[in-house]
Amino acid sequence: ARVNIVTETLFKQFPTLESYAEAPEEEIAEAIKTCGLFHNKAKNLVLMARELTARFGGEVPADHDALESLPGVGRKTANVVLNEAFGIVDAIAVDTHVFRVANRLGLADAPDVLKTEHQLMQNIPQSQWSRAHHWLIYHGRRVCAARKPACESCTLRAWCEYANGNPKGKK
Repeated sequence: ARVNIVTETLFKQFPTLESYAEAPEEEIAEAIKTCGLFHNKAKNLVLMARELTARFGGEVPADHDALESLPGVGRKTANVVLNEAFGIVDAIAVDTHVFRVANRLGLADAPDVLKTEHQLMQNIPQSQWSRAHHWLIYHGRRVCAARKPACESCTLRAWCEYANGNPKGKK
Protein backbone atom coordinates (compact mmCIF):
# COMPACT_ATOMS: atom_id res chain seq x y z
CA ALA A 1 0.00 0.00 0.00
CA ARG A 2 2.81 2.40 0.92
CA VAL A 3 4.66 1.65 -2.32
CA ASN A 4 1.56 2.56 -4.35
CA ILE A 5 1.45 5.95 -2.61
CA VAL A 6 5.18 6.64 -2.97
CA THR A 7 5.45 5.63 -6.63
CA GLU A 8 2.93 8.23 -7.74
CA THR A 9 5.38 11.00 -6.84
CA LEU A 10 8.49 8.96 -7.58
CA PHE A 11 7.48 8.28 -11.19
CA LYS A 12 6.89 12.00 -11.79
CA GLN A 13 10.27 12.90 -10.34
CA PHE A 14 12.10 10.09 -12.17
CA PRO A 15 10.10 9.40 -15.36
CA THR A 16 12.69 7.38 -17.30
CA LEU A 17 15.11 4.54 -16.77
CA GLU A 18 17.93 6.96 -17.48
CA SER A 19 16.73 9.32 -14.74
CA TYR A 20 17.08 6.48 -12.20
CA ALA A 21 20.45 5.37 -13.54
CA GLU A 22 21.84 8.90 -13.33
CA ALA A 23 20.20 9.95 -10.06
CA PRO A 24 22.14 10.25 -6.84
CA GLU A 25 20.95 7.56 -4.42
CA GLU A 26 20.21 10.29 -1.86
CA GLU A 27 17.61 11.91 -4.15
CA ILE A 28 15.77 8.65 -4.65
CA ALA A 29 16.07 7.85 -0.93
CA GLU A 30 14.47 11.19 -0.11
CA ALA A 31 11.59 10.45 -2.49
CA ILE A 32 10.92 7.03 -0.94
CA LYS A 33 11.82 7.73 2.69
CA THR A 34 8.38 6.76 3.98
CA CYS A 35 9.03 3.18 2.83
CA GLY A 36 10.92 0.80 5.05
CA LEU A 37 14.58 0.18 4.20
CA PHE A 38 14.50 3.18 1.88
CA HIS A 39 18.29 3.61 1.73
CA ASN A 40 18.78 0.05 0.46
CA LYS A 41 15.84 0.35 -1.95
CA ALA A 42 17.24 3.59 -3.37
CA LYS A 43 20.63 1.98 -3.91
CA ASN A 44 19.00 -0.99 -5.65
CA LEU A 45 16.84 1.22 -7.87
CA VAL A 46 19.92 3.04 -9.17
CA LEU A 47 21.89 -0.19 -9.63
CA MET A 48 18.93 -1.94 -11.27
CA ALA A 49 18.45 0.92 -13.74
CA ARG A 50 22.12 0.74 -14.65
CA GLU A 51 21.96 -3.06 -15.06
CA LEU A 52 18.82 -2.85 -17.21
CA THR A 53 20.60 -0.36 -19.43
CA ALA A 54 23.93 -2.19 -19.63
CA ARG A 55 22.79 -5.80 -19.80
CA PHE A 56 19.29 -5.68 -21.25
CA GLY A 57 19.31 -2.66 -23.57
CA GLY A 58 16.96 -0.75 -21.32
CA GLU A 59 14.26 -3.42 -21.49
CA VAL A 60 12.85 -5.34 -18.55
CA PRO A 61 13.51 -9.02 -19.26
CA ALA A 62 10.60 -11.46 -19.42
CA ASP A 63 12.67 -14.19 -17.79
CA HIS A 64 12.58 -15.20 -14.13
CA ASP A 65 16.32 -15.84 -13.74
CA ALA A 66 17.24 -12.63 -15.54
CA LEU A 67 14.88 -10.63 -13.33
CA GLU A 68 16.28 -12.18 -10.16
CA SER A 69 19.79 -11.29 -11.32
CA LEU A 70 18.90 -7.61 -10.98
CA PRO A 71 19.75 -5.74 -7.76
CA GLY A 72 16.84 -5.75 -5.31
CA VAL A 73 14.75 -8.25 -7.26
CA GLY A 74 13.85 -11.45 -5.48
CA ARG A 75 11.51 -14.29 -6.31
CA LYS A 76 8.32 -12.48 -5.30
CA THR A 77 9.12 -9.37 -7.31
CA ALA A 78 10.12 -11.45 -10.34
CA ASN A 79 6.82 -13.35 -10.11
CA VAL A 80 4.84 -10.09 -9.88
CA VAL A 81 6.68 -8.50 -12.84
CA LEU A 82 6.24 -11.58 -15.04
CA ASN A 83 2.55 -11.75 -14.18
CA GLU A 84 1.61 -8.08 -14.30
CA ALA A 85 3.91 -6.81 -17.06
CA PHE A 86 4.10 -9.84 -19.33
CA GLY A 87 1.03 -11.95 -18.48
CA ILE A 88 3.31 -14.88 -17.59
CA VAL A 89 1.74 -16.76 -14.71
CA ASP A 90 4.07 -19.60 -13.84
CA ALA A 91 4.00 -19.10 -10.08
CA ILE A 92 2.14 -17.35 -7.27
CA ALA A 93 3.86 -14.31 -5.83
CA VAL A 94 4.07 -14.69 -2.06
CA ASP A 95 4.58 -11.60 0.06
CA THR A 96 3.97 -11.21 3.80
CA HIS A 97 0.20 -10.91 3.38
CA VAL A 98 -0.07 -13.93 1.09
CA PHE A 99 2.19 -15.98 3.38
CA ARG A 100 0.22 -15.11 6.51
CA VAL A 101 -3.26 -15.51 5.04
CA ALA A 102 -2.50 -18.71 3.10
CA ASN A 103 -1.11 -20.38 6.21
CA ARG A 104 -3.90 -19.11 8.47
CA LEU A 105 -6.60 -20.30 6.08
CA GLY A 106 -4.93 -23.68 5.67
CA LEU A 107 -4.23 -23.24 1.95
CA ALA A 108 -0.62 -23.87 2.94
CA ASP A 109 1.18 -25.29 5.94
CA ALA A 110 4.66 -24.00 5.37
CA PRO A 111 7.44 -22.34 7.36
CA ASP A 112 8.68 -20.10 4.53
CA VAL A 113 7.51 -18.25 1.43
CA LEU A 114 8.97 -20.71 -1.10
CA LYS A 115 7.19 -23.70 0.43
CA THR A 116 4.03 -21.61 0.75
CA GLU A 117 4.29 -20.73 -2.96
CA HIS A 118 4.64 -24.38 -3.96
CA GLN A 119 1.75 -25.49 -1.75
CA LEU A 120 -0.50 -22.73 -3.08
CA MET A 121 0.35 -23.81 -6.62
CA GLN A 122 -0.80 -27.33 -5.71
CA ASN A 123 -3.96 -26.17 -3.97
CA ILE A 124 -5.19 -23.47 -6.36
CA PRO A 125 -5.96 -24.05 -10.05
CA GLN A 126 -3.36 -22.35 -12.27
CA SER A 127 -6.08 -20.32 -13.98
CA GLN A 128 -6.64 -18.59 -10.61
CA TRP A 129 -3.03 -17.98 -9.52
CA SER A 130 -2.89 -14.32 -10.51
CA ARG A 131 -6.26 -13.55 -8.96
CA ALA A 132 -5.49 -15.60 -5.84
CA HIS A 133 -2.38 -13.52 -5.21
CA HIS A 134 -4.47 -10.33 -5.25
CA TRP A 135 -7.33 -11.85 -3.23
CA LEU A 136 -4.98 -13.01 -0.48
CA ILE A 137 -3.22 -9.64 -0.33
CA TYR A 138 -6.54 -7.81 -0.17
CA HIS A 139 -7.87 -10.13 2.52
CA GLY A 140 -4.65 -9.74 4.51
CA ARG A 141 -4.85 -5.95 4.38
CA ARG A 142 -8.57 -5.57 4.99
CA VAL A 143 -9.54 -8.48 7.26
CA CYS A 144 -6.74 -10.82 8.26
CA ALA A 145 -4.32 -8.26 9.68
CA ALA A 146 -1.10 -9.51 11.20
CA ARG A 147 -1.61 -8.23 14.75
CA LYS A 148 -5.38 -8.18 15.05
CA PRO A 149 -7.28 -10.24 12.49
CA ALA A 150 -11.01 -9.50 12.29
CA CYS A 151 -12.01 -13.16 12.59
CA GLU A 152 -15.47 -12.29 13.95
CA SER A 153 -16.43 -10.52 10.72
CA CYS A 154 -14.47 -12.72 8.29
CA THR A 155 -16.54 -14.41 5.60
CA LEU A 156 -13.95 -17.20 5.42
CA ARG A 157 -14.07 -18.00 9.14
CA ALA A 158 -15.85 -21.34 8.67
CA TRP A 159 -12.91 -22.66 6.63
CA CYS A 160 -10.11 -20.83 8.44
CA GLU A 161 -7.55 -22.87 10.37
CA TYR A 162 -6.52 -19.84 12.44
CA ALA A 163 -10.04 -18.77 13.44
CA ASN A 164 -10.90 -22.34 14.39
CA GLY A 165 -7.91 -22.73 16.69
CA ASN A 166 -5.79 -25.01 14.53
CA PRO A 167 -2.09 -24.50 15.29
CA LYS A 168 -1.30 -24.59 11.53
CA GLY A 169 -2.63 -21.07 11.50
CA LYS A 170 -0.24 -20.15 14.34
CA LYS A 171 -2.96 -18.60 16.52
